[in-house]
Amino acid sequence: MEENAENAVQPERFEDIQILDELKNSYLNYAMSVIVSRALPDVRDGLKPSQRRILVAMNDLNLGPRSKHRKCAKIVGDTGGNYHPHGDQATYGTLVRLAQEWNMRVQLIDPQGNFGSIDADPPAAMRYTEARMTQAATDMLEDLKLDTVDFVPNYDETRQEPTVLPSKFPNLLINGGSGIAVGMATNIPPHNAAEVCDALLLMIEDPECGFKEILERLPGPDLPTGGVICGRKGILDAYVTGRGHLKVRCKSHIETNKRGRESIIITEIPYMVVKSTIVSKIADCVRNGQIEDISDIRDESDRKGMRVVIELKKDADSNVVLNNLYRLTPLQNTFAANNVALVNNRPEILNIKQMLRLFINHRLNVIRRRTRHLLRKFRNRAHILEGLILAVGDIDEIIAIIKASPDGPTAKINLMKKPLRLAEAQTLNKLLPEAFIEQYSKNDYFLSGPQADAILTMQLQRLTGLEIEKLAKEYAEVAEKIADFEALLASRDLQLDVIREDLYEIKERYKNPRRTQIIMDEADTFEMEDLIAEEEVLVTISHGGYIKRLPIDTYRKQGRGGRGIIGSDTKEGDFLEHLFVAFTHDYLLFFTSKGICHWLKVYNIPAMSRQSKGRNIINLLQLDKDEKIRDCSSNTEFF
Repeated sequence: MEENAENAVQPERFEDIQILDELKNSYLNYAMSVIVSRALPDVRDGLKPSQRRILVAMNDLNLGPRSKHRKCAKIVGDTGGNYHPHGDQATYGTLVRLAQEWNMRVQLIDPQGNFGSIDADPPAAMRYTEARMTQAATDMLEDLKLDTVDFVPNYDETRQEPTVLPSKFPNLLINGGSGIAVGMATNIPPHNAAEVCDALLLMIEDPECGFKEILERLPGPDLPTGGVICGRKGILDAYVTGRGHLKVRCKSHIETNKRGRESIIITEIPYMVVKSTIVSKIADCVRNGQIEDISDIRDESDRKGMRVVIELKKDADSNVVLNNLYRLTPLQNTFAANNVALVNNRPEILNIKQMLRLFINHRLNVIRRRTRHLLRKFRNRAHILEGLILAVGDIDEIIAIIKASPDGPTAKINLMKKPLRLAEAQTLNKLLPEAFIEQYSKNDYFLSGPQADAILTMQLQRLTGLEIEKLAKEYAEVAEKIADFEALLASRDLQLDVIREDLYEIKERYKNPRRTQIIMDEADTFEMEDLIAEEEVLVTISHGGYIKRLPIDTYRKQGRGGRGIIGSDTKEGDFLEHLFVAFTHDYLLFFTSKGICHWLKVYNIPAMSRQSKGRNIINLLQLDKDEKIRDCSSNTEFF
């Protein structure tokens, strides 16, 4: 009866759920899937999942920069079948964009065939076009098989795919990225490869460098289509806060024909603007009477470059016409920079320092994981070589054991029971490290399983004198490699040296002249405040005159029965006397015993941790020896 009851069909269970709650949960799951798995790039390699999977599929096909081009239909098919089970046209469109020089500052795909044009002409069908990876894509995939990144099962769990690429090439800043997710979007401008490498090198040399120093190395975006960025305010906003508006204009010049009439020649256009759209918009402005001094417009662009000719009427002022074109047509456009990327699978708005620092941290992690993998590999090889070298010294006995054994497994067991000691060979002692000689020349050593297997599979030619010397020489080289890897793992400075060498290599390989010109408007001057984000902070001043500032979120609300946190650490006999909430651009007023009022910008107060006692005010204000601070105020009404 009990068995029948257990085997009986359980009745269906229903649960009442509020439809509003179900809609909220379902939409949230959908939104997070779009954000994490489709629309936003990872800050480490600058790739969306679809782009990453295309490169991995091409890597599986060995489509490096020196291989033959393969049909895009094959690449798209392998990508969809192995990693990205979505529509062929969506995957093909992603592949095409990675190959278009007007979209990518450094192309990741080397195209062959019709891949569209800057006039928004569509590419040929994937069965007609071919592609392979560029050197930049190869640099991003380098060391992928050395356990440098995590792998996860693909959609049908038939193979593994990387969650991120090792990416020696700083793709996010060089090529930028754009995407629209649910409730958020990203629009990161491209930059010059050499300038990005210089900025990364600066961050390695001085992790606490300011935005002003970074701007000297990385003056602004360098767009694939060239053009002119007007003013630095938008660049400063994007670098300091993660968001900014860049005013981008075309690059043009004036030519005069034989009849004395002027023509405006457009040679470069703003980024992500279609050239044919510009031409048609100018024609519409002429037909509608918005611009009356244009007599003709021609598109003379060819494979040598872009050339749009705007002929002017007699006695027309070219500067006035050009200003009207900026106002009425896409010859002047606004690029809304929005530096949103995934950090640990969470979307974050990043300033330029955070983007640089996160890439360096990623490369540090890759180098450590690669070094650990190679260290294990070389240690295993050293272990095998140790067994072979010891066996060669007593090879007659080893051969006798093998001959007397009825089968391979028995021979392996018998070899593991044989005590060995380093043979006294003058040649070997010269080649082997001293540590090896000391370890194995005095005490008996018993072979391990892998060493016994290596001896059983050893060829007879390895018993010659020359081959024995090769074994000893290889062991010495392997021992040296192991020492280098151990030293590298133990030193962060050595790891940073490896990153420096990689960046110098990337800079030398991809450096080219800057395409986008940056001009300074007359009113586009900036002070120190423009380089510092305005944020709310806490300012503490102790009775002994020690001052510091902390982020406003350092302290949290303590619930009933909760544990508090230490607000500040002071030296014995000192205590906190003043606590202000202020903004970084505010002033603090200090009144001294001599009746003098000193002022200090909040951002000039050093930012320190809760445990730090702070900096003495004497080091921040010009006070006399006998002058003391009597009071201070954060009131800024007079300023």
